[in-house]
Amino acid sequence: MDAQPALADNRHAGQGQSGAPPAALTLATLIEQLIGFALRQYRVFVLITSGALGLGLIYLFATPPLYTATATLLIDSSKLRGLQSPQQAGADLPIDAAQIESQVEVLRSVSIANSVIKALDLADSPEFGKASAGLFAALRGLLGGSEVVSQEEREHRALAAFASRRQIGRVGKTYALDISFTSLDPGRAATIANAIAEAYIVDQLEAKYQAVRRASIWLQDRIKELRAQASAADRAVLEYKESKNIVDVGGASAGSGSSRLVGEQQLSELNTQLVNARVATNEAKARLDRIEQVLKLDVGEATVADTLRNDVITRLRNQYLDLAAREATWSARYGHEHQAAINLRTQMDEVRRNIADELGRVAASYRSDYEIARIRQDNLERSFADLISEGQATNRDRLALIELESNAKIYRTIYDSFLQRYTEALQQQSFPITEARVISAAAAPKQKSKPVTTLVLAVAGTLGLLVSFAVAALREAVDGAFRTARQVEDALGVSCISVLPMTKPEAVEHGAARRAKRAPGSETADAGAPPEGTPATPRRHYAFADLMMRRVVDKPLSAFAEGLRAVKITAELRGAFKENKVIGITSTVPGEGKSTVASNLAELIADAGKRAILVDADLRNPTLAHALQPRPSVGLMDVLTRTAELDDVIGFDPGTGLAFLPVLRNQQAAHFDEVLSSQGFRDLVDELCKRYDYVIVDLPPLAPVIDVRAAIQSIHSIVFVIEWGATKIKLVQSRLASEPEVYDRLLGAVLNKADLKMIDRFEHHGRYHSSYHARYGYLD
Repeated sequence: MDAQPALADNRHAGQGQSGAPPAALTLATLIEQLIGFALRQYRVFVLITSGALGLGLIYLFATPPLYTATATLLIDSSKLRGLQSPQQAGADLPIDAAQIESQVEVLRSVSIANSVIKALDLADSPEFGKASAGLFAALRGLLGGSEVVSQEEREHRALAAFASRRQIGRVGKTYALDISFTSLDPGRAATIANAIAEAYIVDQLEAKYQAVRRASIWLQDRIKELRAQASAADRAVLEYKESKNIVDVGGASAGSGSSRLVGEQQLSELNTQLVNARVATNEAKARLDRIEQVLKLDVGEATVADTLRNDVITRLRNQYLDLAAREATWSARYGHEHQAAINLRTQMDEVRRNIADELGRVAASYRSDYEIARIRQDNLERSFADLISEGQATNRDRLALIELESNAKIYRTIYDSFLQRYTEALQQQSFPITEARVISAAAAPKQKSKPVTTLVLAVAGTLGLLVSFAVAALREAVDGAFRTARQVEDALGVSCISVLPMTKPEAVEHGAARRAKRAPGSETADAGAPPEGTPATPRRHYAFADLMMRRVVDKPLSAFAEGLRAVKITAELRGAFKENKVIGITSTVPGEGKSTVASNLAELIADAGKRAILVDADLRNPTLAHALQPRPSVGLMDVLTRTAELDDVIGFDPGTGLAFLPVLRNQQAAHFDEVLSSQGFRDLVDELCKRYDYVIVDLPPLAPVIDVRAAIQSIHSIVFVIEWGATKIKLVQSRLASEPEVYDRLLGAVLNKADLKMIDRFEHHGRYHSSYHARYGYLD
């Protein structure tokens, strides 16, 4: 059998028994969990966030204030439209985004920065050139050494500092650029920002002037070369025409590219005539083919007249159709052999012969037209072939002439273009205008720009919250312990019977002092008497040295006592359905308070008038014998080995009548698990069940030993004690999954040593709030 699936099945069953529906991750549940998380870890949030804000304040006090001044520069192309070419003068040519970004990079260039640094002598300023930062510089200053810096090094440092404090950005999608500079001095920040704008404008003017000047010189030389090349090309065209006797047709000028040979003009005209002749031949042939197809058809076909569009044939066909209609009417009325019908059919045959004759005359006419068109086409084709053969001899000359004319045209076009550009360059050189202008000069700022107090504190607070959240989440993840009853029910699938609060240890009281705390009338005449039927023997009287072992009796109006009453009621309800006299108390590991829960539960049952006995079955580490006074001299092992009688070993609490069956620490056995699984132990438990209403067995913990599994056959139900905030969930799950026999007998779980104020932070609905207990008179 696989233990893990069994635990999962029982877990769902346990949820059904508890009557609580499984928790759904709704918005309310999530908010509740977040509130509980914040309440549990509020110290982490407060400490880390306060520390982060403190560091932010230290940074604000230690960092010198910086001031930022901004000048606005506009890139306006409208001033240049007067200098554009005639084709561009009337067009609106806006500068695109790529050009604006290019101007931004120009403003960020080293040349602009160096010009401003030299103009304002920033290399010798302590803020830029002389100030040296870094750990080595600080150590050198402490040691009294001085740093020797060259002029080149000072300029390099000034350039680096200048670039780090300068910001250039585009204003939205406009042509405006913001030039910002940050400095320790507000006046200097404004001066440098304005100087950057002026340096950019001067740089643009100088760049335009130099570019136009270089272009003018180059264009002047190039125009001379192109003029000579164009003239040489024109002369070559004229000389070639004279040598080849080429005559221009249509009055075209030399070099215009429209010179044509005389034979070429004739060839063009003859080609047009040949195309028209071929079209006429094709049309005649199509009409002839159609009439031949019609001759093969019946004259009654509807397409005959429509296709030929002949008036005679149309009239005859209509006559034929009328006779056919009348013949059909007579035949239907008087019979097919009626003389009138025969006469009509005779007339129809005559009309059919007339139509055939007319079609023959049309076909002869079409055939004559086709022959004439074909002969004309053949004549034109022969003339065209003769003219082509004559023109092939002059094709080489024509090709050479075309090449010369093309070269002449290209040289002339290039020459005209360069001449126009040269004229424009001369105009631009005469008007040194830039498209950039300052529309808003920088002014000295009144307030610091860095560090921003609200931003620093916001960042510090945010980082503090994030770090504190991470630390708190890590603490929650690492915790992994039981904190709420819901965790017990969800993780183990069993009902959490009760949550017992953490109580402080109290001093030992004896005799009359303890009895004085008992309520009047609580001690009856038969208190401490053995059960009915027990042989009359000298009774042993024991008292707990640790008051925690009987706290439910000493403080019945406490939250601890109320929690154990819930365990008692659950045991009684289970007993109403099946036998539940033997109740074992166990835990996962030692120190979770199982012995304290066992003794108090037994005291509570006995104080309520039930016959109850507390059996210490933790043979390896007995707690009951160490807590009793006087110390027992005989114990459970003496009964099992038959060295002592059961009545001689059992002792009683004189206050409540609770019976004790302890185990001595000096009684060791080779195999404790065999002792608990032995027939003698089972017989002993059966005997105790006959004498007492409830047998409370203090069992060993599950994790260290297997004694609980050995004794499980003698136990009716088990109360599982879990220490709040200490016992790990995975450990309990693994132990119960590996011991399904124990899990099947679980009466429920008890969450022990709980901090009721802290538990509300884990399950934020006031379930364990101490004020609820106070309203009902409970005192702790």
